[in-house]
Amino acid sequence: MEDGLQEVLRRFHEKPYTLRMGAKNLARWWNIDEDVIRQAKKEYRKLYSNFLSAPSGKDVTHKPPKILLLDIETAPLKAYVWRLWKENIYPNQILADWFIISWAAKWLLEDEIVSQCLSSKEILNEDDERIVTTLWHLINKADIVVAHNGSVFDLPKIKLRFLVYGLPPTSFYQLIDTKKIVKSEFGFTSNSLDHIARTLGLEGKISVDFSLWSRCMEGDAEALKLMEEYNRNDVRLLEDVYLVIRPYIKGHPNYNLYVDADKPVCPHCGGSNLVFNGYYYFTPTGKYRNYRCLSCGALARERKTVLENRKFILVSNGR
Repeated sequence: MEDGLQEVLRRFHEKPYTLRMGAKNLARWWNIDEDVIRQAKKEYRKLYSNFLSAPSGKDVTHKPPKILLLDIETAPLKAYVWRLWKENIYPNQILADWFIISWAAKWLLEDEIVSQCLSSKEILNEDDERIVTTLWHLINKADIVVAHNGSVFDLPKIKLRFLVYGLPPTSFYQLIDTKKIVKSEFGFTSNSLDHIARTLGLEGKISVDFSLWSRCMEGDAEALKLMEEYNRNDVRLLEDVYLVIRPYIKGHPNYNLYVDADKPVCPHCGGSNLVFNGYYYFTPTGKYRNYRCLSCGALARERKTVLENRKFILVSNGR
């Protein structure tokens, strides 16, 4: 009984969403006695009650946001094709679908990079459940996720793998897509992470070609090791690029919503060294004090107009 209870607790910890599944279904799925499942549910909720229950009273979450920089590498599709150019590939031509080979991530301004890559056996079996499950737990801790082309590629791909393995949605986070930002704000010749980094005088990506992917697909252990290092280097590069462009990001998630400070902080970086920088005329009736952050260089304005207490303001009728 005790061994079975510990095993179920371990499974609940690895896959918290199973707590919401019926004991009868779990017993059949895991081949464990239904009474053990029910007891484990009670024990788990008792052990982790602080995490499973919603906070009440005053909000005590005043702390800097947890910002996760993230990148994934995926396997290519295998398909029957007749030509190299302008080929329509239908689902019944696909021999093997894509899956995640590796992922790498780091918390902003922390030294450690965490990563996982498939083993030779896993990639030959096209089995990414282990690394996808770990990634779910990591993203679930994030307040903000930063990824290059994240809104089009990384996060949709990741969420599909979550769906495939029955994982629930992660906790809410805000996404910063560095590719989307540079495309709208700057005139880079290419919006690839490598080109952006080199243009900014940063170290570029590790030079690889498709042979790395083909070797990985064959289960080559050395190739998989290089793939993980390539992935980790991309995250280092992503952080460098993000920090350079951060002052220019319009609508950046606001640090003031997360920290408990006696005075306003920079909405971009949380810095408190702000200096008055003139006025911003946002609308025909709005005049706002501007401030520059001496930590990251970003500009921010007050929410209230300095004209708020004036009885009336004349504006042009547009004719």
